[in-house]
Amino acid sequence: MRQKLVLGVTAPALIVAVAFALRLEFAWQQQLHIAHRALSTIPFLFEPGNIAYSIFMGHGFGSPLRDPTGPTAWTTPVYPYLLAGIFRIFGAYTFQSFAAAVTLNITFSALTCIPVFYAGRRIGGLGVGAGAAWFWALFPNAIILPFQSVSDAALSALLAATILWATLKLSDARTGARDACAYGLLWGFALLINATLLALLPFLLAWLALHGKRQGGGGVAKPGAPGFVAKPALAGAMALLCCVPWTIRNYQQLHAFVPLRSVLGLQLWLGNNDRASGEWPGRLHPINNSAERALYETQGEIAYMRQKLDESVDFIRSHPLHTARSMAGRIAATWTAETSTGAMPHPIGDFLRSPHFWLGYVLLWNLSIPIAALAGLIALLKRGNEYALPVMIFPLIFPVTYYFTLVQPRYRHPIDPVLMILASYFAWSCSRGGSRLPAQKALAEL
Repeated sequence: MRQKLVLGVTAPALIVAVAFALRLEFAWQQQLHIAHRALSTIPFLFEPGNIAYSIFMGHGFGSPLRDPTGPTAWTTPVYPYLLAGIFRIFGAYTFQSFAAAVTLNITFSALTCIPVFYAGRRIGGLGVGAGAAWFWALFPNAIILPFQSVSDAALSALLAATILWATLKLSDARTGARDACAYGLLWGFALLINATLLALLPFLLAWLALHGKRQGGGGVAKPGAPGFVAKPALAGAMALLCCVPWTIRNYQQLHAFVPLRSVLGLQLWLGNNDRASGEWPGRLHPINNSAERALYETQGEIAYMRQKLDESVDFIRSHPLHTARSMAGRIAATWTAETSTGAMPHPIGDFLRSPHFWLGYVLLWNLSIPIAALAGLIALLKRGNEYALPVMIFPLIFPVTYYFTLVQPRYRHPIDPVLMILASYFAWSCSRGGSRLPAQKALAEL
């Protein structure tokens, strides 16, 4: 009886169902207190929604700032086209479209429990996998963001978790060229949704090559399986090949080489300029600032982004202390899931001052998860877990871009599933079962 209960609690289907129900309940409660007229429009008045509306109106992939400014490479293509499809079915700027977009986000977020479960199980066993999936199901940011942000955040988290799971599976000597191609296709799709994930690709491919070399044929390889360098090379080539059509389109439309996105110059400038202060720098964003929007429209996207890149680099060089302080604030904001303002956040003070249970609950999670994840990473390294390095790549590499630019909770969200795995590994390693369970035992359970 006890064994059946344990198996039931650790069943991925149950965890996904609970995660879906929690997110749906939160969304339902929120929409009861917000005018549907506002929900029909405001969530779509940002770059992905504006581009989706341009597509819906037959003007193509463009106009990220609501004004008709022509073709753009402001974002990668998949999510705006997904929103455009929703507009086509449910109408532009309708509550039905908002509900459809939120339901999709909720579905993506709930399904993230699956790769989190299987990646965690491979790393540390059934307890780690189930614990990580339950952490993700209950994680407040993963409950809030699908409703709060009509963006690729939930889908990016699902893809990042799936990439980790697929990376661990591809490291098996029994995988071959077909598996490497599938892995590359997964990467190509992910990059066309969230270009920031590209920072992880070379490191994970390098680990696959290094891991394959260390195996040295010790595993049971398929006949004719590619060598330790061939698999990651094939996967990387397939991933980049998926991006080539989009790069060609950008060159044809914008007359510049833009592999994925054009917006780095603006992002860097918003966090590093002589007008940045303790206030949210989004007030300088051309979507909110009429002067900047006019400059964007006059110069064109590529010239505008190049100017902002030059200005931000000059500012960083001439203001090193200010840049260091701002970066420290953004690092702290990243790991407390707050919004960066150029100043150091005060999460502990916010938690102590919070009059509401829900806000305190959210802040408590946001403070404890990074600490538990760090402890879990240390435990992985101390135990010599063979998967410590690829897991470590996610929290060490992915946020670096945002340390230099801007921070919002949804920016870190793609790696939050990996933090759940690390936190679960720490919790399990502290328990009696964890002390008896070697990490490599997970392989025997697959």
